[in-house]
Amino acid sequence: MKDTDIKKLLYTHLLCIFSIILSIFIPSFFLENFSILETHLTWLCICSVSVTAVNLVLYLVVKPNVSSKRSSLSYKVTRFLKCCIYFLTSCFFFHVIFVLYGAPLIELALETFSLAVILSTFTTIPCLCLLGPNFKAWLRIFSRNGVSIWENSLQITTISSFVGIWLGAFPIPLDWGRPWQEWPISCTLGATFGYVAGLVISPLWIYWNRKKLTYKNN
Repeated sequence: MKDTDIKKLLYTHLLCIFSIILSIFIPSFFLENFSILETHLTWLCICSVSVTAVNLVLYLVVKPNVSSKRSSLSYKVTRFLKCCIYFLTSCFFFHVIFVLYGAPLIELALETFSLAVILSTFTTIPCLCLLGPNFKAWLRIFSRNGVSIWENSLQITTISSFVGIWLGAFPIPLDWGRPWQEWPISCTLGATFGYVAGLVISPLWIYWNRKKLTYKNN
């Protein structure tokens, strides 16, 4: 494993973090009374688009897992459509999970679906960018050690996003009367903090354990 690979991973993660920071501050110059709490759904849409765009650009630039096979236009279009289907399926899947765990079924349905979209952005989009619409590859990564630093990083950021949204649900039933306790603000903030924490931790963890980690290509 080369230190340059870890640096490349770190820089891409810093750009992802920067995109989240921009989604917090830039819209306030164009949208009146914009804030994470008061216009939460608007921020969720902007954050999701921002993170998705950065992931796609970084994938096209860095290309960690590019296959030289099947590079025809029809293959690329089919792959793109499959990725869209995977993403939408992920959003609806998470939405159902949230409802089963107590989220309102009809009331605040848009808020619940927005939470599903942001969680899919933090978890499914990186999987699609790195592995494509290949569910077997997803199962392989999350059932054993990754075969590259990018896959190990994907494991950490995905798990940290789930942990973050889980921790974010704890303050909701507490009788504190804070505006950020409204559904699903604390969960989306938890998922965001978890995702950012994973982006920071994964390069550091990989660097710390670089002598123990062995990859096929190295």
